[in-house]
Amino acid sequence: MQEKETIIDGIRQVFHVAGRGPVCVAHAGGPGLDWRYLRSPGLEDHFTMVYLSPVGTGASGAVTDFHLATYVRFLAGLIEELGEDQVHLLGHSHGGFVAQQYALAHQDRLAGLILYSTSPYAGPEFWTEGMSRLAAYPARHPDVPEAAEVPAAFQRALAAPDDETISRELAAALPVYFADFWSRREELEPFRAAIRMSKEPATAPDPVVFDVRERLGELKVPTVIVAGRHDFLCAPGWTALLADGIPGAEMRWLENSGHFGHVEQPAEFTEAVLTLR
Repeated sequence: MQEKETIIDGIRQVFHVAGRGPVCVAHAGGPGLDWRYLRSPGLEDHFTMVYLSPVGTGASGAVTDFHLATYVRFLAGLIEELGEDQVHLLGHSHGGFVAQQYALAHQDRLAGLILYSTSPYAGPEFWTEGMSRLAAYPARHPDVPEAAEVPAAFQRALAAPDDETISRELAAALPVYFADFWSRREELEPFRAAIRMSKEPATAPDPVVFDVRERLGELKVPTVIVAGRHDFLCAPGWTALLADGIPGAEMRWLENSGHFGHVEQPAEFTEAVLTLR
């Protein structure tokens, strides 16, 4: 794994490179999640993976405007820096919002698009539905006392005063993001323990509701949509809108995953992404 950096608009942009094959740039979610959670050794066997450390996270610099357009600008700057005629682009969760906006503006630079556990819309209905599933989570696991604390931990993460607190509270809430964390706890606990989030990007409000549903038909890039059947936030109904709206897009469901299919079903996740190869 090589750590590299470039300067975009006077701000340090760090990225990490591993693997071999065609270049695939991976944009993490959150916003504010440290890039390491998204690392996929399976993909590194087939792609030269470029893991972007978004501004405001890790060793990358901070900005004053943590808005979607800012992330798109820094992504575009990094892709230019790589010097490739075309790259594959993978966007997870909020990173999928960034990837969609980038693709709509620069699809000539893309050899393929991987939209992973994301949605073409994140407005009031999206959040209301997700919070309803969050509130119902403890009832799904009545025999697990810790499950009862998940909704409160999620809310505490939203109000956290610093990076340490938001990382700790997100880790406490993380089981809701999996299909069944508790039956695989020993296996998944290291991932949960390693999760890191930066407060400033995570709590900076974007004044514009994300909604590209009416523009999906403009995308002509080979696209695969990868999603877990049990994702509480980017639920199947929202994700399916991508497959319905993007011409020729391939929809690949991970039947035993939630939001982190690359961890829950790594082999199936890799196979799904390789639909583009």
